[in-house]
Amino acid sequence: MAEDISPLIRKLSESHSLSIEEYERLIAGRNEESARLLRDLAVKERRRIYGNHVYVRGLIEVSNICRNDCLYCGIRRSNPHCERYRLNPDEITACADEGYSLGFRTFVLQGGEDSYFTDEVLGGIVRSIKASHPDCAVTLSMGERSRSSYEHLRACGADRYLLRHETADPEHYARLHPPAMSWDNRMNCLRELRELGYQVGCGFMVGSPYQTTRILAEDLKFIETFRPEMCGIGPFIPHKDTPFRDEPAGTLELTCYLLSVIRLVHPPVLLPATTALGTIDPLGREKGIMSGANVVMPNLSPVNVRRKYELYDNKICTGEESAQCRECLSNRMRSIGYEVVVDRGDFKRAL
Repeated sequence: MAEDISPLIRKLSESHSLSIEEYERLIAGRNEESARLLRDLAVKERRRIYGNHVYVRGLIEVSNICRNDCLYCGIRRSNPHCERYRLNPDEITACADEGYSLGFRTFVLQGGEDSYFTDEVLGGIVRSIKASHPDCAVTLSMGERSRSSYEHLRACGADRYLLRHETADPEHYARLHPPAMSWDNRMNCLRELRELGYQVGCGFMVGSPYQTTRILAEDLKFIETFRPEMCGIGPFIPHKDTPFRDEPAGTLELTCYLLSVIRLVHPPVLLPATTALGTIDPLGREKGIMSGANVVMPNLSPVNVRRKYELYDNKICTGEESAQCRECLSNRMRSIGYEVVVDRGDFKRAL
């Protein structure tokens, strides 16, 4: 007979904390009934803090050139089939200007670890966006950098930094990345970002190769203790030009289940319903929001480069203009009873 995990769910809802072993049982023992209970409690918590608001972030994919060779990623250095591109500073600020005119008040600059984006270049872009739009937040997702680099970018006006921890298990990290990359360094970067005053985002792929229930439980415990302002999780989707091309994709079911768990672990967290969710299911982002997520990220990148930023196969929304993309997401969220809001969408510290 399957274990009744509803007492664990209620314990998590009340205390926002479980042991790693309890998180493991919560994942392993899930079923439709437990998923429904988790979902209901997660939505209740999110509504208590954020109402029915869904926050939009304008995503600008600045470059698909990357020095790293992560085994799961379509823009990995050794992929000869990736059609490389890089936006220049004027193109990036033009994307932000267009986004501002559409109502966006947060911009996320995301890219591979491209050596072109030195502290001076990237800092200049941040300063330019903040000078033109001082009421906006600038989020960076530009990988591992030195502490002095993070400090410089913070001084230039960067408000937030997204750096997925990928996995809380060092051995698992080593199986997803080349030897040149270090789990210890990834974790040190996250600590330094926190110390420097950024709002920090971490996260992981659901269903990545070699991932176990125990590893997922460790990820949840890391989120509980690190308490990030943002947490990005999405299903692993293989890319045809990587060593993991034949690995099975992560599932919508487990991703949505974990979104609900994370909402209860850390109720104020800003939690995206990712493009990857929408890629594996036509209603994936809606289902993510209905599981406790409260952020969506329409793409503001120039249409002619969007298909080139292909971290995984069959990425959606590669052909829409920015205005179409924003309107499409607004309509989708409205259809399930949520309101897209275009302010900065700051993390709410008070519970």
